[in-house]
Amino acid sequence: MTATVLMADMPSFRNSSAGFTLIEILVTLVIIAVGLLGLGAFQARTQQAELESYNRAQALIILDAMVNRINANRQTAPCYVITTSAGTPYLGYADAGHVGSVSCTGFGNASTQEWAVDDLNQWDQMLKGASEAVAGTATGGAFGARGCISFDAATSTYTLAVAWQGMTETVAPAVACGNGAYGLETLRRVIWTTFKPATLL
Repeated sequence: MTATVLMADMPSFRNSSAGFTLIEILVTLVIIAVGLLGLGAFQARTQQAELESYNRAQALIILDAMVNRINANRQTAPCYVITTSAGTPYLGYADAGHVGSVSCTGFGNASTQEWAVDDLNQWDQMLKGASEAVAGTATGGAFGARGCISFDAATSTYTLAVAWQGMTETVAPAVACGNGAYGLETLRRVIWTTFKPATLL
């Protein structure tokens, strides 16, 4: 006796195994697009943070270099003072607030005065990024770097500061170096130090 199986008696899987619908595909594409946008935003923020870190590292090197130069030529230290309490003039970025040519008279001797002028001119070039270059373009300084050196007669202390252009807004710095030179004050970054050159007996 032969059993006959009718097609009507077999379960149908046609509807349940038809594959993805168009709506499921669109939802998947939207999820992938949102994920890629998030990844792109993350990479942009990472690059900004790396650039901020690089600029700060360069500014610290430049600041430390001038502190050492003044300490090495302490008898002519007043010649290094180029900046008023308003934060101008300064060395580095060449605009209306740039100090122009530097000179030194009235302190030390002819040799130490020349030394001070050379130090200031070299610091000016460091601020402009001349210590490193790529294809002939200076890249060694912080972005839009400006260097300020001021003196407080009441405390006999020198204040050295390096200002540069930040990538994102933060709190406006308290030191006036480069004040108003970067548009929004919350985009101005400044590192500074205050010291008294040692007096050797």
